Amino acid sequence: MARTNIDKRSRLLSAAVELTYQNGFEATSLADIAREAKVPLGNVYYYFKTKDEIGEAIVELRLAKLSAQRQRWNEAGSPKDRLCACVQGVFENKDCLAQLGCQVGTFCSELHKAGGPVATRATEIFAQHLAWIESQFRALGKGKDSNGLAVHLLSAMQGVSVLAHTFHDSGLVARETKRLKSWIQSL
Repeated sequence: MARTNIDKRSRLLSAAVELTYQNGFEATSLADIAREAKVPLGNVYYYFKTKDEIGEAIVELRLAKLSAQRQRWNEAGSPKDRLCACVQGVFENKDCLAQLGCQVGTFCSELHKAGGPVATRATEIFAQHLAWIESQFRALGKGKDSNGLAVHLLSAMQGVSVLAHTFHDSGLVARETKRLKSWIQSL
């Protein structure tokens, strides 16, 4: 029985992630999530009492995925290699970015328009990402400039994601990530 519960919760969360990415958090209803997960609507409330609980679960999932990515990036040899691996992740996602925008960026932006505790919690996704990027610049010996460099890099990655989505052009991501990697290597 426990496995069935985990499977249903996992299906509901996967459906919520996919639907909120495609349609937005506000536009996605609990009924939509239940239908996509092939779970009766009444069962949704067993796993998630409110839509905010689903939002919190999406934030936790995003944090876990970012943590796993950071672990992979940390396997690269030098801080420059780790930063380039981070930028490469944006490149590898270029087609999705052109079609639907950044999963994290659009989710956080939408949540912050509405405000509330889920939006506040979602801030942690970018805060952790920014802190990791800053730590790489510190490891490169950039000292007090590390935070500014981290903000610049994260802003460039998010900015090109917005532009790629706006123009439906994955080539923008390809060109900008190439420039960012060259910039990192020149530091």
